[in-house]
Amino acid sequence: MNTGFVGVGRMGANMARRLKDRNFHVTALYDTNRKVATDLAGELGCAACQDLAEVTAQSDVIFTVVTDDKAMRNIFSGTGDNLLVNARGKLFINCATISPQTHVDVEKMAEKAGAQSLEACMASSITQAREGKLYLMCGGAEAAFRKAEPVLSELAATVRFIGKSGEAAKVKALVNMVMNINTAGLAEGLALGDALGLDLKALREVFAQTGAASRVLETDGEDMQNRDHSCFFSAAHAAKDSGIALELARQLGLDLPLARATKEQYERMIAEGLGELDKSGIAELTFKDRHKHSGGRV
Repeated sequence: MNTGFVGVGRMGANMARRLKDRNFHVTALYDTNRKVATDLAGELGCAACQDLAEVTAQSDVIFTVVTDDKAMRNIFSGTGDNLLVNARGKLFINCATISPQTHVDVEKMAEKAGAQSLEACMASSITQAREGKLYLMCGGAEAAFRKAEPVLSELAATVRFIGKSGEAAKVKALVNMVMNINTAGLAEGLALGDALGLDLKALREVFAQTGAASRVLETDGEDMQNRDHSCFFSAAHAAKDSGIALELARQLGLDLPLARATKEQYERMIAEGLGELDKSGIAELTFKDRHKHSGGRV
């Protein structure tokens, strides 16, 4: 099985490395950052394609890991060059966190081209991508899912079929919405603890053994305390993903004040030039005397 990747940033690159390690034939890469694709292609011994159609031509299965709805629509329906040129019989596995409707639309476009499309939404980060321990939530036709299962099982500790196209994207939007709320809440709890003069290491230990425990506490708590915001999941992506959930809520007439406030905090990070910090960087807005941002708000 020849495998291609479109979008080889932090996640896509480590997924490609994992498959190469597992003796999959990674044949073609594409990224809008040409140097990123070329460097990884040199590492993996495959082609760095200049055209999207070339990735399709050289691959049986194509993973896409792009940034947003606009990028997703462009790679599948861009004028002149896109992934669906001569795509009959190909399988596209789309891993980006984007709106459910875009996944539905891409599936329709793929079917029209004689190809298959599957959303495989990731609830994990860079380390898990490299180690083959992703949590994947899949949506689309069950036949496409069964076809994709062997390669997905090499990338993930858990592969879960959610349902038809768009359904997994809805679940992923809610996962990230809740994660972002938890992250913002943890930052505020630790910031207040710090302002009160509490021992933050002890406070984190108490949180971990009580109702304040969360997965985010495990991954981000110490980083917030130590101001280590090396990027695994950026503030900019957090804002985007909370926005997807809020749009779904808007369509249903639901008001989600916590999700809205969290999105506003991440948008504030972007406005202050902190958008490429890890989501844990939201603590820079809440801890007293950090950066210029907490200012008179604390």
